[in-house]
Amino acid sequence: MYDIDDLKDLVDKAAGGRSPADLLILNAKLVDVLTGEIRETDVSVGGGKILGFARTEAVKTIDAQGAYLLPGLIDAHIHIESSMVSPARFAGLVLPRGTTSVVADPHEIANVHGLEGIRYMLENGRHLPLNIFIALPSCVPATPFEDAGATLAAEELEELIDDPKVTGIGEMMNYPGVVTGDYDVLAKIRLGTSHGKIVDGHAPGLLGRDLDAYLVTGISNTHECDSLEEMRENLRRGCYVLLREGSAAKNLRTLLPGVTPGNARRCAFCCDDLHVEDIVSEGHMDKHLRIAVSMGMDPVQAVTLCTLNAAECFGLRSKGAVAPGRDADFILVDDLKDFRVRKVFTAGRLIAEDGKVLSPLDDAAAGAPSHSIHIRPLGDDALALPVRTGRARVIGLQPRSLVTLNLVRDVAVDDAGLFQCALNPGLTKIAVIERHKATGKIGLGLLEGYGLRGGAVATTISHDSHNIVAAGDNDADMLLAVRELERLGGGIVSVHEGVIRRLPLPIAGLMTSEAPETVSATLRAMIEAAHTELGIPEGVEPFMSLSFMALPVIPELKLTARGLFNVNLFSFVGVEAD
Repeated sequence: MYDIDDLKDLVDKAAGGRSPADLLILNAKLVDVLTGEIRETDVSVGGGKILGFARTEAVKTIDAQGAYLLPGLIDAHIHIESSMVSPARFAGLVLPRGTTSVVADPHEIANVHGLEGIRYMLENGRHLPLNIFIALPSCVPATPFEDAGATLAAEELEELIDDPKVTGIGEMMNYPGVVTGDYDVLAKIRLGTSHGKIVDGHAPGLLGRDLDAYLVTGISNTHECDSLEEMRENLRRGCYVLLREGSAAKNLRTLLPGVTPGNARRCAFCCDDLHVEDIVSEGHMDKHLRIAVSMGMDPVQAVTLCTLNAAECFGLRSKGAVAPGRDADFILVDDLKDFRVRKVFTAGRLIAEDGKVLSPLDDAAAGAPSHSIHIRPLGDDALALPVRTGRARVIGLQPRSLVTLNLVRDVAVDDAGLFQCALNPGLTKIAVIERHKATGKIGLGLLEGYGLRGGAVATTISHDSHNIVAAGDNDADMLLAVRELERLGGGIVSVHEGVIRRLPLPIAGLMTSEAPETVSATLRAMIEAAHTELGIPEGVEPFMSLSFMALPVIPELKLTARGLFNVNLFSFVGVEAD
């Protein structure tokens, strides 16, 4: 907040003559999201704020040479942990691409470390030039059928709700709990609304009266629309719709035709989950702009969705536009088609230029929660899977989809009645091992469509409770991969003919402070090896696909540390089928 002296200084700078501006941008083409026009103007900056459009005396002057000046881009919903790099490394990755603010829901690290994990994300974001706003995770754990590292009720979240960097309550995935009036669920929503904060939505497929019951609580946005019908139902009820283009879920192209002049102001862009290699190779919110314009959206409207609309959705009153009194977060781009970012300013300071951050960003990862892998010692028979009936329920993996099939297959077993992959071509063993409190829980199942042969894969990225998930065609390699994960403190490991490939993720088993380019190169090499050496089909992302096999909120059949879970029935089932 500005005191009276600071406010007087802003007035003196803006009025001209009494005090010079800190910065003057000359000869810019301003994309004015407040009026929908593009106009040639100068822009003056002082005290971290936009002062105005007069050509005035300034300490520093930059000639934009006709470049387009846009408000800083805003990602309306993202999980930074999914990038696999720390907040500082993430900031260094997205700032040069024009993103100056993100609304991050840290429910991944919260499922591992609870409030300690949320505080780590908050504190690491405060000192960065990227504005990281936090939506407090509403679903830790995501369901009562999982074993997460923490449980967060409204009472715990209340400790952080008044933090100025907190936008409110994160995506309410437990929509059955909302619709049925579960007291604990409603208490979290009430915590947000009673403090004047935003409550984010997450209710895929919810329509009609159930959607009415969901939104009547005060939930105000959704990023889970998968069809134009669903988009229109939400917009007609006053709900903001966030059009998503991430690494796993992509519905931007599906929903863009549903944006009209009448509803465009209630739409914004988000990534949700975006992996490091995709940011390095394809960009961040600048990619959304390129897609939107290539599909025929007016460039000014596309920029508005990526700036002003996102700011208004989350009550970020000083963000989202270039106007007197707004924060001086803006970018210069060559054109409104490719959106090549030349310069990036936050709080009036030049932060990035021509694809690079100008000064190293302090990474406080040393303060990250540590020791996140706690498993009981695993014997050589820990993954033995009896299927004495000769028929088994099998998770059917579908290429490029998080939805799995609930299959029943005849299987061959050895003399001890144990399943062996060698006797069952096309089937892979899968295990979920509780890794937070060393409970010894291990869920075992079978996976069809993964195609792995000659080794194993294991990772601590296992949505949303982030236990260890492993898959392989033999127990020895699966155990080797799991033990290597324990040694690393988390990450991704693959094993093929005794050769171990690894990507250490020591921060909660989800992130690292290594350079994003290094992480991306390692991950690309591991993905290529998984396809060429382990035989995983090209249509299946080896590690991302596996990480979602333990998420019991997406149909039809999934696996948790407690066992095989039928999502449609919302109950556990045995591997052995009658």
